[in-house]
Amino acid sequence: MIDINATLIAQMLNFLILVVLLRAVAYKPIVKMLKEREDNIANNLKQAEDDKAEAKKALEQYQAQLADARVQAQEIMDKAEKRARDEKAAKLQETNQEIAQMKEAAQQEIQREQARAVEKLKGDMVTLSLAAAQKIVSKNIDVAENEALISEFIDQLDKNKIGDLPC
Repeated sequence: MIDINATLIAQMLNFLILVVLLRAVAYKPIVKMLKEREDNIANNLKQAEDDKAEAKKALEQYQAQLADARVQAQEIMDKAEKRARDEKAAKLQETNQEIAQMKEAAQQEIQREQARAVEKLKGDMVTLSLAAAQKIVSKNIDVAENEALISEFIDQLDKNKIGDLPC
């Protein structure tokens, strides 16, 4: 069985001294280190939760800003489209006015050309009429009577002036 002798007592005494020394030298620092590590992990977990909450808030703010930016971008695009439509309408109206002015100028030019043509035609008709009348008259009347008729006609034209211009 167990033999109690001085060796056993010495071993037990050595074991108790070792336990006391280990408790004083190793156990307390290890416990202290484990407590610090536990506190550090708890702080890290708390910090991680706080960071997660801040990240969630930042994400919500970012999404709100992104939505606002999209709304503003749409408003800018709508304004640009409206401005483009307005400019197109203004250009179209300006072009239509230019076309109307060109038509009016063309109509006036046509009327002037018509008036010139009528005047020329009148002049040609007078010349032809005189030539025809001269041929007819030359057969019926001699040269002296013909000259008298022409000078009488010219005198009548001078008398029938319209304004300062002779007919």
